[in-house]
Amino acid sequence: MSESLLAGLCDDAAVFPPGNMPLDQAVPVHLQHRQGPHAGLVGPLVIAAKDLPALAEVAADVPEGMLDVTVTVTVTVTVPLSAVSDAVADARAIPAVRLVGLEIALPDETPVEEVVPALDDALADNTTLMVFMEVPRDGRREPLLAALAGSPYLGKFRTGGVRADLYPDEGELAAAVLAAVRAGVPFKATAGLHHALRNTDPATGFEQHGFLNLLVATGAALEGADHAELVALLGERDGSRVAERARSLAPTVRETFRSFGTCSIAEPVEELAGLGLLPAHSSKGLL
Repeated sequence: MSESLLAGLCDDAAVFPPGNMPLDQAVPVHLQHRQGPHAGLVGPLVIAAKDLPALAEVAADVPEGMLDVTVTVTVTVTVPLSAVSDAVADARAIPAVRLVGLEIALPDETPVEEVVPALDDALADNTTLMVFMEVPRDGRREPLLAALAGSPYLGKFRTGGVRADLYPDEGELAAAVLAAVRAGVPFKATAGLHHALRNTDPATGFEQHGFLNLLVATGAALEGADHAELVALLGERDGSRVAERARSLAPTVRETFRSFGTCSIAEPVEELAGLGLLPAHSSKGLL
């Protein structure tokens, strides 16, 4: 499998549920992942904006430029989105941090048509950042994707959480992927993607999407697959079938499906190696 197909696929969300790794552990572990044989898969460390002061303390001994941080900003104010520019300033004030992106939740009271102009205003001097806007699981999904189309901003789909109702089923996620592909909006996914393959969590009974299923379904959507085919791909639990489809993907699929947040870097690496999609040595020395 092409290395570029998996490059930076796993955003390190170790501090978020259900991992909940303390920040003073997450930072050194993240840096170790970036120096391991699986380093090519590791994306930025994802930190909530409220945790930036704590990050500044933890990163005080980290050499300058060594730590990439995507600040996850939950915006609770209406436009103008002042919290966005505040988070950027706070992150860039930390010497060890190289800010590479933002993840922003859409406030319920913000009209969809105001999102892109508000982001343009808030990020006027930060055009190099990769900015993901979370796409709501309601009637605002397609209007928001339409608004993001042609803009420098990307989408973000929430694919799970700490309750069963936070997991979209195969039909809903397939529709979201199709809508993003048809609108030409790249996206990332977050939450609930704990394994490569579709599975039933034995501890909670939650039906969980597989990140590899999602990657394969995105590739199929780009090739013109319909909703029913995407539903089938998202629901496939046979690892050999999903891995075979993954091997045939063009690396350009990653221009659309950018990454996914995971609270464990070790698990995706081990599972990809187990499926024969990574060399066995990639999983050595995992934390």
